[in-house]
Amino acid sequence: MIGQGVVLMVAGMGIVYLFLSVLIVVTKVSMKGIAKYDSILPQDAPKKKPAAAKASGDDADVALAIAVALNG
Repeated sequence: MIGQGVVLMVAGMGIVYLFLSVLIVVTKVSMKGIAKYDSILPQDAPKKKPAAAKASGDDADVALAIAVALNG
C-alpha cells in the first residue's frame, strides 16, 4: 500500500515538473516571438495624471464632519 502511494506521488510530481518545464520553454519562446514583432505596434506613452487641485474648503468640511461624528 505504501509502495503504491510512493509511485503515485513520484508520478504526480513528475507530471507537475514536466508541465512547469514545458511552461517555461513556451514562455521563453513566446517572449522571443513577441519581441520580434514588437515594432509593429509600438506602445503608447504613459498618460500623466493631472495633479488634483486641493480646494480650500476641503479642510473645513473634513473638520466639520469629524466634529459631527464625535458629537453625534
